[in-house]
Amino acid sequence: MAEVSNLLLGVFIFAALVIGIIIGRMLMALQAKSYLAKWKAEVEKDIRGDAVSRSRVTLGGKLAEQLAPYFPDFPYDPTEARFIGSPVDFIVFEGIAQNEPKEVVFVEVKSGKSEMSGRQKKLKEVIEKKKVRWEEYRVG
Repeated sequence: MAEVSNLLLGVFIFAALVIGIIIGRMLMALQAKSYLAKWKAEVEKDIRGDAVSRSRVTLGGKLAEQLAPYFPDFPYDPTEARFIGSPVDFIVFEGIAQNEPKEVVFVEVKSGKSEMSGRQKKLKEVIEKKKVRWEEYRVG
């Protein structure tokens, strides 16, 4: 009888230990979820604020790009500038307003600390090496 009692006591202790471990893990998981939710709420504001700030800068730059020909210090006649956006912002047909084309100028508008992309730098090199030509394409 004592052996059965000791065996039952051992089984009870083992079961209590297993149940304690399971409950402890569940409580730790709940606590971890709580910490994660709190951290996420705190950091999310910063992340969203940073995203909004970057978006404003990008939109401001895009607006400046398109309005550049109308700024007083733009060096060309705004009526001669054609916005293309990519890979450069404008192609200026200098003199075309007077029916006397003198030069074709590729203009990239930058604002703030923005820099030319690798693609734009390569295009600039091609243009500076005068690897530019005219081609006529006829349809039909």
